Amino acid sequence: MTTNNLLLELGTEELPPKSLRTLAQSLHDSFVKQLKDQNLHFESSKWYATPRRLALFITALEEKQQDKEIEIKGPAVKAAFDANGNPTKAALGWASANGIKIEEAQRLTTPKGEWLYIKTTKKGANTVELVPELFKTALKSLPIPRLMHWGDKREEFVRPVHTLCMLFGDNLIPGSILGVESSKEINGHRFLGSQKVVIKSADTYVEQLRTEGRVVADYEERKASIIKQVTDIANSVNGKADLDDSLVEEVTSIVEEPHIFKASFEERFLKVPAEALVYTMKGDQKYFPIYDMNNKLLPSFAFASNINPEDPTSLISGNERVVRPRLSDAEFFFQTDRKNNLESYFKKLENIVYQKDIGTLAFRSDCVEELAKYIANEINADATKAARAAHLAKCDLATTMVTEFTDTQGIMGMHYAELDNEDKDVSDAIFEQYLPRFAGDIIPTKPVQISVSLAEKIITLVGIFGINMLPKGDKDPFGLRRAAIGLIRILIENNISINFYKLIDKACSILEAKLKSKETKENVINFVYNRLKAYYQDQGIEASIFLAVLSTNPQDILDFDNRVKAVKQFKSLPEAENLASAYKRINNILSKADKFDTNINESLLKEEAEVKLFNVLKTVDVKVSKLYSESNYTEALSALSELKDPVDNFFENVMVNAEEANIKNNRLALLNNLHEIIAKTADISVLY
Repeated sequence: MTTNNLLLELGTEELPPKSLRTLAQSLHDSFVKQLKDQNLHFESSKWYATPRRLALFITALEEKQQDKEIEIKGPAVKAAFDANGNPTKAALGWASANGIKIEEAQRLTTPKGEWLYIKTTKKGANTVELVPELFKTALKSLPIPRLMHWGDKREEFVRPVHTLCMLFGDNLIPGSILGVESSKEINGHRFLGSQKVVIKSADTYVEQLRTEGRVVADYEERKASIIKQVTDIANSVNGKADLDDSLVEEVTSIVEEPHIFKASFEERFLKVPAEALVYTMKGDQKYFPIYDMNNKLLPSFAFASNINPEDPTSLISGNERVVRPRLSDAEFFFQTDRKNNLESYFKKLENIVYQKDIGTLAFRSDCVEELAKYIANEINADATKAARAAHLAKCDLATTMVTEFTDTQGIMGMHYAELDNEDKDVSDAIFEQYLPRFAGDIIPTKPVQISVSLAEKIITLVGIFGINMLPKGDKDPFGLRRAAIGLIRILIENNISINFYKLIDKACSILEAKLKSKETKENVINFVYNRLKAYYQDQGIEASIFLAVLSTNPQDILDFDNRVKAVKQFKSLPEAENLASAYKRINNILSKADKFDTNINESLLKEEAEVKLFNVLKTVDVKVSKLYSESNYTEALSALSELKDPVDNFFENVMVNAEEANIKNNRLALLNNLHEIIAKTADISVLY
């Protein structure tokens, strides 16, 4: 079938930069799905996006749908003809609607009766007839939280729409979308090159935009160019740039032809903690900070521009002028804060409400301090340092710097503590209380820092659950999900063995006067274990493995993790499925049995199979019990594989429910013993 390349471009006012990639990818995915649903085949697809356009390019798209043979079922024969054999109105109407005479209908015999039906060929539609509606549908499906309309138009979109270009090869596809007619004329760059570009064909789109319109349509190409230019500038001052991906993405979404320049600021600003300067450079101005090879901030930065003047002097000085007041603000806030030491701000926390039902930040800090000391003692950390860090942890929230630059909380507290000559573990813990801040972020790894971070997260969970403010849907204002995942990662990745239930008990006792819910402990544990389930799912560990371990109710999250890894390995053994099946059978037998003596009387073992099982069981029990006491669950479960053949042989040759009561009870005792050995690590019956 004949094919051609398809170009679709929607030209707009500047699109939201933080959403540009998502909008472009969503548009692509929706349109491509529709092509597949319409059985329109193509070789490849690609999206383009700049601040003022969303575009799609489909390679070797079929010019029309394939013709399709279809069967159309009509009324039942008994309803299609009357007693005299004449067609009824229903039959005649069906035949007319399908363009045939009633005598041309075929008969279809089914178990439910005989029906009229026809076979016909549905002609495939031309691609150019389908594309406008498909594109319109894809645009409507974009994840846009808030639409707008412009001028006197009734149509709505995320930004005003000015141009629409739909080309199939070099032929314009007519149509109107969002109140704009399709045309070969699109917008070029606002300031460089031709502001209007007439696209000759789909194939020339990218190059014409580049050469005539001075627009780099390819998002990834623009991004790569920005990274290279910024890196070259950093190299020119023997430094390395902060190429934070979210910043690079945002800048890529702001410029249509990126040009990067170097600017500088006065060295006196470097007396301010670097994070405050970086916060304003990146967050407010979208500049790229530059560091020396020792990660010390340099008084230089790179910035992107949508223009490229022959003499960039005024452009550079203009950007230096813009950033200077923000750096001066940071300098002023820092100098104001340093008139007092960090601890002096604790008194201000007594007037800052954390949550109305819980109390002030000062009260909450006291709770974290008490729990941090408890945890420190449990994990052999320095309890005095942990308490000191917890006491100072929220003090920076009352400083001028953090009030103005909220993202620097924890960071400024760390720096101010260092300037006050606090112990390094104490100052580091003030920052690390917030770790991990996002998926994949680092976690605390030293005992004092771990103690404070765990205490911070547990007090948050217990406090908020205790006043019945559970997260709902995607609403989680206190970051409870992040707190739960954080404490899971801290415990597992640092190999910390501690009774999690007792930690929650301790937190509940600390916050007892504030708790409204009697189920606080249970709710927090269930919430954390649900996050633990998600944690394993992200690692590709099946839910059945998680449930197998959960059934044994481990109260130590590290112990839980060791069991999960052991069960995962056990499930890969060839004996695992048969042993799990036997374990299910044992569960069923024991659940139906009346009370019996659980001690095995060796003299009552008569059958060879039960004697053999008993002997193997004694050997395995000693081995498994030793491994279990060492928390070596992997080897313990592996040792259970020795039971497969004796267990299979037992069930094949021994009648458990023997007529003699003493024999029956003895065999039940044997199975009970077997059950207890297998159940020590996990309930393997749920694995299959």
